[in-house]
Amino acid sequence: MHSTSRRRFLAASAVAAAGLSGIARRATAQSTITLRVSSSLPADQNAAHYVWYQRFVANLQSVPGVRIEAPYFPNSQLGKEADVVQQVKIGSIDVMITGSSIWATVAPEIGMLDLGYLFENYAHVDKALDGGVGERLARIVYDRTGCTILGWGSHFGPRSVYTKNPVTARAQVKGVKLRVLPTAPFIDTFKLIGAIPTPIPFNELYTALQTGVVDGFEHDAATVLSTKLYEVSKHCWLTEHLYNPMIAIIGKRGLSKIPANAQSALLKAAAEATAYQRGLAMQRGKLATEELKRLGMTYHLMAKAERDQIRSEMQTRLWTAYAAQYPATKPLFDAIAAAHA
Repeated sequence: MHSTSRRRFLAASAVAAAGLSGIARRATAQSTITLRVSSSLPADQNAAHYVWYQRFVANLQSVPGVRIEAPYFPNSQLGKEADVVQQVKIGSIDVMITGSSIWATVAPEIGMLDLGYLFENYAHVDKALDGGVGERLARIVYDRTGCTILGWGSHFGPRSVYTKNPVTARAQVKGVKLRVLPTAPFIDTFKLIGAIPTPIPFNELYTALQTGVVDGFEHDAATVLSTKLYEVSKHCWLTEHLYNPMIAIIGKRGLSKIPANAQSALLKAAAEATAYQRGLAMQRGKLATEELKRLGMTYHLMAKAERDQIRSEMQTRLWTAYAAQYPATKPLFDAIAAAHA
């Protein structure tokens, strides 16, 4: 080959290679990022997890420069919640939508949010979390696990006690086996009330009620409705003992899938989904309660004097002990009290 022809050939090859490289870069920029999302609840409009998820996925379409898919795995398809926590930590699952409770298995401080009667309502929860409590707890979770809390949402109503047989007063809950989460705050709360707290995975609860492994459980009305637990428990003792937050949390590996220049947009998408979901919480909770009544649920009001007595015991015996065991929570208890005042 003549030298002039060879130079032309090499130049043309270089141009072609550059063109192919550009195509490859564009293809890479437009390749789809997949975030697997786990929940213990069904894909149902009465499920707080799913309502948050739907809004989040819609918002992801606006994240610039990337295409993000987020397939949803409801009903504990990817494992029981305690196992999913570990899988999010190591990166085999990207995002978990759940109550904050189960993350106390790896960051006990966050369990303070599950102590009975700590909050008066979800407005109190939101004010405390948005006022700095959420940021400090999120930092503790990140330091322990490398996982990032994307948002502090709301469940659809406070948690109360649901049983197969009627319970109308504290004396009647003595000896009743209640399903609780496998964390100290839940167990201690119901020991103090007088029940027998029985930790079992949520996806096993329906069968456990059918077979008599437990006599009841505690949860919010919308979750009872969406999971059809009203079919196996017909009575609610309206304790309203817990207004615990819902969280969406992403693992370190999951977040690293998102290019650095798009991560702020992802966080913004999550923040908007949280605000949207919170705004629906009160209405969805009330509607769920009315529907449960229509389906045959009998509600038994908790006497105010009994509620005040239990709350006083919680404060003096459980909150104080928790702050002593986990000193980082002491200023957070103070901030929660100040938010209510």
